[in-house]
Amino acid sequence: MVRSFSMKSKYAPIFFLVIPLVLSSFTHLWNPVGFPDVFYDEGIYMYRAMHVLSGEGLQTGYFHDHPFFGQIFLAGALALVGYPNSLHPTADVHSAEMLYLVPRVLMGILAVADTFLIYKISERRYSKNVALFASVLFAVMPITWLTRRILLDSILLPFLLTSILFAIYAKDSKNKKLLVVLSGIFFGIALFTKETMFVMIPLLAVLIYQNTKSPRMLAVWFIPVILIPLIWPIQSMQNNQFHLWISDILYQVHRQNNNFGNILENFLVFDPLLLVLGFGGIIYAAVKKDWIILLWFVPFLVFLATIGYVQYFYWIPVLPVLCIAAARFIIDMTKHAKEDVRNKLPFVIMICIGIFGLVMTSFLITSNVSAQFDAVAYVLQNVHNSDAPYDENNTTIVSSAAYSWIFKYVYHMTDVLPDYRYLLFYPLLTDHVLLVSDLHFKANINAGKQLQDIYDNTTSVKKFKGGVLDADLKKYPFTNMAANYEGSEVEIREKH
Repeated sequence: MVRSFSMKSKYAPIFFLVIPLVLSSFTHLWNPVGFPDVFYDEGIYMYRAMHVLSGEGLQTGYFHDHPFFGQIFLAGALALVGYPNSLHPTADVHSAEMLYLVPRVLMGILAVADTFLIYKISERRYSKNVALFASVLFAVMPITWLTRRILLDSILLPFLLTSILFAIYAKDSKNKKLLVVLSGIFFGIALFTKETMFVMIPLLAVLIYQNTKSPRMLAVWFIPVILIPLIWPIQSMQNNQFHLWISDILYQVHRQNNNFGNILENFLVFDPLLLVLGFGGIIYAAVKKDWIILLWFVPFLVFLATIGYVQYFYWIPVLPVLCIAAARFIIDMTKHAKEDVRNKLPFVIMICIGIFGLVMTSFLITSNVSAQFDAVAYVLQNVHNSDAPYDENNTTIVSSAAYSWIFKYVYHMTDVLPDYRYLLFYPLLTDHVLLVSDLHFKANINAGKQLQDIYDNTTSVKKFKGGVLDADLKKYPFTNMAANYEGSEVEIREKH
């Protein structure tokens, strides 16, 4: 164990925990709608949550791509605050921002909870010094801005971390069975949020077995791990859609977009320091045969490297272990320093990296990069459809789900396509069309002739541009995010 460099005060444990929580509250809750812009997938998950919240049940008709807990969790959390009626939305930019502010704040709260759980896991497994350093890294390093978006990975992370924490606590507990069951339930929920979490089964299974020394306890843990996610395929059977469930799962596995090299490059651009420190920590864990870190990271890394469809935010579930591995590596390395600086050196390194990460992250989170809220307000103020759908005088609104859920479920507008991809399968609802064309639409315009046609047959009537971060990496390293500003440019196009 590393000798503590902490204060000797009885309040030191509380102080150690408060530091990363305060930092995390700032980096994950400050300016949630200014940065980052609204990502396409956020709109998909909000559309599904609003589908549930409006009383229409689980949204399953479009695509069986993920289990249901994400939309259930979002709908339940939003219902607790009376969303969206409690916001008293009007047809202006401020209301559009507020509609995304509430779920983005929820993601920020989950990230603060992640910081707490990382601290407790590291404290229990290693030391308070590692716990402080690891949680500070997660709180301030630029790459953790990924958790600010409304994504399934952001939702499942606290459930995964809680499952790991309960599994670790089971080692010395008199209530092993209770902790094992709770660990299984929380991991089952993580699986019921996103099926890719199956790669964490080796980590949790080994933790449970090592800490209980009981095959029976391992079997008990597996019960909720299996039963909770089974709700997903069972529901498809009840709706006579099991064949669609199978085909969609196979499609998810085989579809292509980016490859592992692309998302590794994204990581390098977003946060090269944590990438180097984290991977250094993983190598150090291999040397030290730290199987918890290795089982947490290596299977997931292999999974990312072998599947055809990956996104840069897929790194979210392993960001905590990279922070823990980096913290343990750095603190253990300071053991070899001279005795007169050995106790102070970890603290100095942590402060330097922490300040650096906080400054770089501050450049990001204090920016306002999205033009999407202006586009939403323009549509609300300029489209006046009748209450009767398919009226020949109505305007069909074509946009991604990032906008459509607002039009349909908040303002109850008629003739709104759930997503522009519906044009590939269904005809336009009316002859009058308004297209919300952003960078995501333009990037996918070759997905079908219908998308190119709708673009060519409409005329630009309004353009909005959001702020752009300074791309001068010599002046502001780690802030080159321009490639991911899907909502930084939005064009409104119309056909009469």
